[in-house]
Amino acid sequence: MNITSPRRRFARAAVAGVALTGLLAACGGSDSDSGSGDSSGSGPVTLPFWGWANGQEAVVKAFNASHEDVQLKYTKVTDQLTMQKQLTNAVKAGNAPCLVQNTAEYVTSWVAEGALADITQYVEGEKDKFNAGSWASAQVQGKLYGVPTSSSPNFTIYRADIFEKYGIEPPATWDDFIAAGKELKKHNIEITNYAGEDPSTLEVLAMQAGAHWYAVDGNSWKVDFQDEGTLKAAEVIQEIIDNDLNSKLSFADYAAVQRNYDKGGTATRQISTWQMAGMVQNFTESFGDWALSPWPTFTGEAPKTPAGTNLTGSVTLVTEQCKHQEQAAEAALWMSTDAGAVKTMASPETGNGVMPALADSETYVGESISEKLLGKNYEPAQKVVTDSLDTVTTDWTFGPNWTAMFTEMQAGWAKVINKEQKVTDLLAHMQEWTVNDLKSRGISVKG
Repeated sequence: MNITSPRRRFARAAVAGVALTGLLAACGGSDSDSGSGDSSGSGPVTLPFWGWANGQEAVVKAFNASHEDVQLKYTKVTDQLTMQKQLTNAVKAGNAPCLVQNTAEYVTSWVAEGALADITQYVEGEKDKFNAGSWASAQVQGKLYGVPTSSSPNFTIYRADIFEKYGIEPPATWDDFIAAGKELKKHNIEITNYAGEDPSTLEVLAMQAGAHWYAVDGNSWKVDFQDEGTLKAAEVIQEIIDNDLNSKLSFADYAAVQRNYDKGGTATRQISTWQMAGMVQNFTESFGDWALSPWPTFTGEAPKTPAGTNLTGSVTLVTEQCKHQEQAAEAALWMSTDAGAVKTMASPETGNGVMPALADSETYVGESISEKLLGKNYEPAQKVVTDSLDTVTTDWTFGPNWTAMFTEMQAGWAKVINKEQKVTDLLAHMQEWTVNDLKSRGISVKG
């Protein structure tokens, strides 16, 4: 990947330099003339747009006010996992929306399903407006299927007042993190929350540890859920679970999760800027009590932060079923580059607190984190965010059946959280399941 600045390092959802033949299953997909959009020829073109991020409704309103010939029709989806399920159903039914918010890990899967339109011809001239890593996140094999909307610097946010009260330093390593968790446990406080439906914790720690669940080997995919990096990550997670250092609150009750953080029941989160928005919008008691620290490292290793799953930068994808793909591509570009739209989405108060995907995204650090939430820790927090952009993983590959794989992993992860199986049991199952699933799709695989 071409990297024009050390602070523009973000994971790609594509693998460069290899042919699609044998790596992705044969794609069906619906004819673009049979999809969403107004084809009556009278009035403006209407483009259905599905997303989940706070602030999008305001952005859509601004777009519609400034465009006469194209209008966006916005539908808010609950979250990114719900999006994958609803989009699957819509694609099968032939009524997919024109525009879809998504994250980079799903791009390859949706291309493999034939669900996305190649919009390279409409947007390739805008490349210089975006940072290199974010631009790559909307690509598979050099073809663009959407427009990047955000970058994803990653770090730890923690209750500075609680850590100070009990004489605990912000954890620099995962060993420190576990030690801090054991100390907090004495005071009936969990150090982290593992939702039973969300195995992204395993993914991001494996990514940080140098794992590669998917890789390209010649004309085949190589699958390895049991490599050294993954097992290193599994060991950390298992120790946290075995010692009951984690809350087990489901994000299905989002308000309850936020109340738990607000009241000090759980003391840290590993997040990106956009997740601060939910904290700002739901907290009542702990404003000013939070601070940022770097993402913990594995002992003896240099700083390295993941760029996967819900920590990945977002993209606005254009579907193959959309009747007006050029207009959809232009609308996606507008939402990612218009100054007002970018500021709306960057703010935790008005939007989702997302770091823009633009080439000058670093200039938005101050706007993308909340002074209300951080109080006196706001100024040093900006350096933590900026520094995190230097250490983001760049060599992770998302496989062509990522959506199906992640769904399967969810079921096993719930058993891990409930101590019905070990993390290593889940990994062994995922190794066998993923290889068999790829073979069933006619995709060449080793593993």
